[in-house]
Amino acid sequence: MITRNKKFALRILAFLFIADILAFIAVFDLKQPGFLEINFFDVGQGDAALIETPAGHQILIDGGPDSRILEKLGKTLPFWDRTIDLVILTHPEKDHLFGLLEVLKKYKVENILWTGVKRDTAEFEKWIELIAEERAKILIAKSGQKITMAELNIDILYPLESLEGQEFKDNNNTSIVAKFVFGKNSFLFTGDIYKSAERELLNLVKQQLRANILKVSHHGSKTSSDEEFIKEVSPEVAIISAGRENQYGHPHLETLETLKKYGIRTLSTPSSKTLNTSYLTILRTDVHGDIKIISDGNYYNVSNLQD
Repeated sequence: MITRNKKFALRILAFLFIADILAFIAVFDLKQPGFLEINFFDVGQGDAALIETPAGHQILIDGGPDSRILEKLGKTLPFWDRTIDLVILTHPEKDHLFGLLEVLKKYKVENILWTGVKRDTAEFEKWIELIAEERAKILIAKSGQKITMAELNIDILYPLESLEGQEFKDNNNTSIVAKFVFGKNSFLFTGDIYKSAERELLNLVKQQLRANILKVSHHGSKTSSDEEFIKEVSPEVAIISAGRENQYGHPHLETLETLKKYGIRTLSTPSSKTLNTSYLTILRTDVHGDIKIISDGNYYNVSNLQD
């Protein structure tokens, strides 16, 4: 027979259990609809960014050089969410591709956008095997394509034509360049394109390049970030994804000086977890860690910066 004290204790435990559930629901509800969230993950010497739309769609751009992307997704997405609406592979180099192999093993991917460019590497062969098993809808990127996810519009600016089935000695310059537009805010992702591709874009789609946020090409290498290109994009925030003490010396001083010339300066030590976006700023994953941008379509905040 349960004593009165035991009954009381059980009631307390039941109350605390229900309170925990309600607290969890309250925390989950804090993520109100109407906001776009972009996470630029610190995955070392590589690229990986997750975009979550107000409608709940999730877009993963590249996966970094190893399995760290799984840890990042596990911390960002609810534990029950094992589906990604769209995966974009900008180009099939290991520092962008390898993490996506791990994602394909753990998550259900509905759509895949990539260039179809061929590579003679073990990770590329695994990519082909996994996307065949995934049975996702495959889209081959080329300039002029438009993808709409509720209030978010995605314009594919590069490559200029389909590259499916072609093989290149250097794949960096075949990268997908995509512009994401959410209300009055815009975000330009450039993969690892070189200055030659940036100049092609200036000649052909110059009017579409301006953006609030620029994901700087090729980890800030001097092979990219042509001065006229930076001038035309005219970003308020430039994001550089690079590894700490990487062997390539990324980002290069030349690139940082080009950005600085147009008023975009390195934020070396953030004074708080939220950045006042009235400043023109360079942010680096090798310095600041994961970088989160939240936009309501009119304004945006940059946060989650680490000291």
